Amino acid sequence: MANSILLVDDDAELGSLMVEFFAHQGFDLTSESDSRRGLAKALEGGFDLVLLDVMMPGLDGFEILHQLRRRSQIPVIMLTARIAQADRVAGLEAGADDYLPKPFGPEELLARIRAVLRRARQMPASPPDQMEVNGVRLNPATREVWRGGVRVDVTSAEFDVLDVLMRSAGRVVSRDQLAAVLYQREATPFERSVDVHVSHLRKKLERKDRELIRTVRGIGYLFCPE
Repeated sequence: MANSILLVDDDAELGSLMVEFFAHQGFDLTSESDSRRGLAKALEGGFDLVLLDVMMPGLDGFEILHQLRRRSQIPVIMLTARIAQADRVAGLEAGADDYLPKPFGPEELLARIRAVLRRARQMPASPPDQMEVNGVRLNPATREVWRGGVRVDVTSAEFDVLDVLMRSAGRVVSRDQLAAVLYQREATPFERSVDVHVSHLRKKLERKDRELIRTVRGIGYLFCPE
């Protein structure tokens, strides 16, 4: 069955070109140029991934992502003509799984989509047992996270980061290692995506009286075993 992708972008011409390109790659891409209708379609479900433009009339990409994340953890890749790092970080902070600056080549976008879908759907043939470290329980089979008996909603990227950190509890995991898991590449010197995902996990899991993820300056992160 073809992967189903929703593109929400007010550039209708780009949408038509994307539909044709992805059809030849075995993807079923639906293009929606109206931001409000795009949000409605995303919330209806039935898609494996959403491509979301940032700058649109009506609802911008950040607001759509905010509304979407309130009810869904579907993978989202932001497409933005804004080159400022702060804008890209804002998308990741809002819950995007990845971002791609415009203009971009369709081959690079295809590679990003495949990487995000692999993360979202990675189900081992023989799922490993659940693990619990320092009050956090992670279930690889269902990709669920629990903190103190309460289920915590995390994105696909956040789950993968947490999985790596918890399996290495007590040992430092470098940013390059985490970037290799998420994007199949090394982290660039000024990239903040890994840091943003870790920041999200801290907000969702940590309490004032207990540090879970410790920053090791200049190297990476360490999940505290106790």
